[in-house]
Amino acid sequence: MEQKANKGVNISMLQMSSVIGDVEANINKVKDLLEKGLTYNTDVLILPEVWTVGWSCKHFQETTQDLYSGNVSNFLAETAKKYNINIIGGSFITKYNDKYYNTCPVFNRTGKLVASYSKMHLYSYYGCDEDKYVSHGEEACLVELDGIKYGLTICYDIRFPELYRAYAKAGADVLVNCAAWGSKKPIPWEVMTKSRAVENQCYMVALTQSGHIENDEYNLGQSRIIDFKGDEVASIMTGEGIVIGDISLDLMYDFRKKSPILGDIKNKYEVKVLCTK
Repeated sequence: MEQKANKGVNISMLQMSSVIGDVEANINKVKDLLEKGLTYNTDVLILPEVWTVGWSCKHFQETTQDLYSGNVSNFLAETAKKYNINIIGGSFITKYNDKYYNTCPVFNRTGKLVASYSKMHLYSYYGCDEDKYVSHGEEACLVELDGIKYGLTICYDIRFPELYRAYAKAGADVLVNCAAWGSKKPIPWEVMTKSRAVENQCYMVALTQSGHIENDEYNLGQSRIIDFKGDEVASIMTGEGIVIGDISLDLMYDFRKKSPILGDIKNKYEVKVLCTK
């Protein structure tokens, strides 16, 4: 992979507790958090999964937004221009050809929509029924912002390392998972997000919502920026706010050069099945 020189990136993660089903209230909450916590040197702002509506599948379709001209996209585009930042916009529900999708939009510093990724793996277990309300995305998305390549994933995607390996082989610098992760699964969240970083020698931004969802369900929080060795660069465990982390591509590429494990990946792995009696 081509090495980039002297490149540092300031990443801001916005952790929040969404108001269930109220898009405008959540836009206003993001505005407030940005005014209080965004720093002048931010390069990339990242939001959590379905921050516009909260993790409530029954509200997904009624809060659908147009990807190109809806209130949410307009807000994100104006925010990118206002602060001169790139935005990986978490996700919101979009509609295309009579199908609904859980979609992550990406805006550059001029407010232009430059990419989008729709969640490929839908969580529909233990009382969740995401696949009844939205359809599977079909394509992974590696987007370049200011020369840095970001591999986009959403929540349940984290359980599928094949997707992240594909990003690494395609040249990813930073892996991103925007989530609304339940509080009952803290160990899988920590272990899998760190594993995806370590096994692919990439930075990992693992961002989730916090706070109450409905009934006895809560979001985990515990948003982290993780480096290529699995160490935490920055984190916010509970509550709402913006956490800021600086990443260094020089350090990452130097580490890859000294320990070039990505070059040892086989093109194909054959499994020999032995049956004994």
